[in-house]
Amino acid sequence: MRKTDKTTRETGEDMTRDARLDEVLDRLDQGLDDALDRLVAFLRIPSISTDPAHAGDVRRAAEWLRDELAGIGFDAAVRDTPGHPMVVARSQPGGARPILFYGHYDVQPVDPLALWDRPPFDPQIEDGADGKVIRARGASDDKGQLMTFVEAFRAWRDVHGELPPDLILLFEGEEESGSPSLRPFLRDNAEELSASLAMICDTELFGGTRPAIVTQLRGLVGEEVVIRGADRDLHSGLFGGLAANPIMVLAQALAALKDADGRVTLPGFYDGVADLTPELRRDWESLGFDAAAMLGRVGLSDPIGEKGRMPVEMAWNRPTAEINGITGGYTGDGFKTVLPAEARAKVSFRLTGQQDPARIRAAFRDHVRRFLPPDCTVEFHEHGGSPASVMDTSDPAFAAARQALGEEWGQGAAFIGSGGSIPIAGDFKTILGMDSMLIGFARDDDRIHSPNEKYDVRSFAKGARSWARILAALR
Repeated sequence: MRKTDKTTRETGEDMTRDARLDEVLDRLDQGLDDALDRLVAFLRIPSISTDPAHAGDVRRAAEWLRDELAGIGFDAAVRDTPGHPMVVARSQPGGARPILFYGHYDVQPVDPLALWDRPPFDPQIEDGADGKVIRARGASDDKGQLMTFVEAFRAWRDVHGELPPDLILLFEGEEESGSPSLRPFLRDNAEELSASLAMICDTELFGGTRPAIVTQLRGLVGEEVVIRGADRDLHSGLFGGLAANPIMVLAQALAALKDADGRVTLPGFYDGVADLTPELRRDWESLGFDAAAMLGRVGLSDPIGEKGRMPVEMAWNRPTAEINGITGGYTGDGFKTVLPAEARAKVSFRLTGQQDPARIRAAFRDHVRRFLPPDCTVEFHEHGGSPASVMDTSDPAFAAARQALGEEWGQGAAFIGSGGSIPIAGDFKTILGMDSMLIGFARDDDRIHSPNEKYDVRSFAKGARSWARILAALR
């Protein structure tokens, strides 16, 4: 009898929760025009973090966010750093599990300005290929995405009379300039910011239509190498075949980074790299990842990489070594027959699994040194390093969020990887000790970092509805 009473009571509670969720979703639908007006106001602020001339605008954007959050019930503050400020906010305590929400309010520079169809900080809602879009710098990366959080919280407060408890918000103003203040800020405020899980809204829908949760991110190692030979450029007729050529030395070292099967040759490079589990392999095979279509959009057709690997596996779950730039000698108009005194290259490695960035960097440097003749010297410059991030999807929150997204979008949410690196997810893991759930509603045609950036109004509206569903599922 007790079991029956308990089941009846729980069923009634579930029905009440469902009804209140429907009210929140209705409030979001009814308030969409007002929400778009708020987003337009936010987008008008040219918060370009890389340009010192816009430092005041970055602060103005932070203060705008603080005021919006305070207006819906958060205890919100602008927190100074040695660079641009953070916005930190919190709802009342008392929740079953604290959740941290992260986004960034700074934006990329707008150059080249001449390629914009309209002023980048004069947002307009326009007709797009698949419906209405809002076009402005920062519309997709990341102000529009960040505001899906805020609008979901606003509607929840309007319906319930209060915010969900134990929400922690961290909105950064330096993401587009390398986040120099972020790690020190996390360390200095670890107790205040620690939660059971982080939500990051800086990602995409899969294929432009299917909701997705990014559960693994590749890490990154960046290196610049400089090889020097003679004390000046040399005449290739007089010295060719006799003097060391730094470009040739560098080219040989770089060419030897991969073998004929596309595998990286550095000793120990694959230590810590894990193959896909059978379950994840089946999930990724079912996605219908179209490598030819992806390459076709940029004028290519033939996938390369490690032999015997699926294209989606190479894009998300295998490490890489890439040459990002190489210079040396005479590169101007005409022709000049010289042996250059110096050659430079920038090289990056994307990491997966448990690969150690420090070991990869050391192995690359040892590799280059093995190619040096006696008359050449080498110099290395470090350009950042972070490990890969792999989330623990056994946390029931992942299944709950997956179901909530499926209910909103009408198709199951995919657990996917990302070939890129989002260092904040790794920082949350190593500094605050928590996994992250990366859920975003951008599309691959949003032109982020490019002229004419846009965000679909549908993504904005359904993004806010998605967060409302996730909040309800996790309460």
